[in-house]
Amino acid sequence: MPALFDILKSSHGGRRPGAGEPKGYRAPQTIAKLEARELARQLITAKLQPLIDAQIEHAIGIQHFFLRDETTQQFIRITNPKEIERALNQKSKHYWIFTKDPSVQAFTDLMNRALDKPAEQVEVDVTVHTDQITARLLAGRERLAQEIETRKPN
Repeated sequence: MPALFDILKSSHGGRRPGAGEPKGYRAPQTIAKLEARELARQLITAKLQPLIDAQIEHAIGIQHFFLRDETTQQFIRITNPKEIERALNQKSKHYWIFTKDPSVQAFTDLMNRALDKPAEQVEVDVTVHTDQITARLLAGRERLAQEIETRKPN
């Protein structure tokens, strides 16, 4: 009579000795991705201060001051505060101020990076239907007993 374990264990799949890649193996695609990630990290870290400043400006709201060039009639962006003040004091100059609204997403991202992301509330429904589980277990045991009975040699 075959043991219960032998009936349950079939020859479909399972662990085989020596199968699979050796421990610690990395595919070439994974190595390329890691190298690219490291390169991106180095480039971003090198320019971290201007990037953070730009993100803060974006969170506050971005303002640009454009002054019309008298010779070309094109607007030129002015970043020097002293030049902006001088242009505002001259009545004949044409200027344009462009303001972009503050970004809530940029503010949230900065806060998450500076103060850690707040923990998300997770609701877990732990409703247990013991009657259904018991019925399924009993049905499985009956099927197993029938299988053992049919495989018994006469």
